[in-house]
Amino acid sequence: MLASISAALVMGLSAGMAQAQTEAPSKEMVVTLLGTGTPLNDPKRFGFSNLVQAGGLNLLIDAGRGASIRLGQLGVPLGKIDAVFISHFHSDHINGLGDIYSTGYIPVPTLGGRKDALNVYGPAGTQRLVEGMRAAYALDVETRMADGEVKESATQMIGHEFDEGVVFEKEGVRVTMFKVFHGENIEPSVGYRVDYGERSVTFSSDTKYHENVVKHGKGVDLLVHETGAAPMETMKNPVVQTILNHHASPEDAGRAFSEAGPKVAVYSHVVRLFGPNGQVSMAEVVERTRETYSGPLVVGEDLMQFRLSDKGVSIMQAVTVL
Repeated sequence: MLASISAALVMGLSAGMAQAQTEAPSKEMVVTLLGTGTPLNDPKRFGFSNLVQAGGLNLLIDAGRGASIRLGQLGVPLGKIDAVFISHFHSDHINGLGDIYSTGYIPVPTLGGRKDALNVYGPAGTQRLVEGMRAAYALDVETRMADGEVKESATQMIGHEFDEGVVFEKEGVRVTMFKVFHGENIEPSVGYRVDYGERSVTFSSDTKYHENVVKHGKGVDLLVHETGAAPMETMKNPVVQTILNHHASPEDAGRAFSEAGPKVAVYSHVVRLFGPNGQVSMAEVVERTRETYSGPLVVGEDLMQFRLSDKGVSIMQAVTVL
């Protein structure tokens, strides 16, 4: 069903099937949706995570559940991740980080092979996350080092904290952090924009409608936005209201798309709540989005790839998700 919805929504894009893109060609950017899901245990929608490949670099935007498995499906060794960017500290955005860290230093080229520190960028709290992660895997590090399996340099993890602004520049790739609003008690929470030459992608992360998403999404090739919706008969339920108060409605996400004007708008991390008659449909989410946005829209799926080049935006499914 989702595949047909996605296909119907793609306008002005070249679409097709392709083998996994393990690296981006020169001057191009490849964006892969590793996980498009929520905290739900859905084997077809892993936790929120995205791979951006540009300038010979592999950058992760968030690291939700199963990110390492999706990277393996792409043929990208965990030791080849150059940096991880965390949007906030909800578990569904970080619970794949431990696997990327600890498996990444295993000296098997197809699996890990990292020789230097894993660099993690994020808002205030990132240092605490990194310190806790290293403490959690300390026994693994100690036994592997005692066994002569790994060197200490490969087991390092370094946290880099920022408030906002440019947080990373390397090989012509620039990453900008901006503040968003995921709720009064979920601070800090940030989004990211990645630029490489003329190519660009913006990730809203989890947020209500926010002017910073529009500002940093202006004219980008790709704007990846979250949304949340529930069946109408459940809207007065206080639990439902609490959840939706942390996410942009489809109408508000559509407003952000319209005001930013990306070449392609993408939905990922769609919170679809349940009611007496089941889960709100993706078709309804799309229909509500169309009340405020009429441009190119794609419902993201795990391992969907977007190649950003001078020729425009092309879309493909890198690997079939069974």
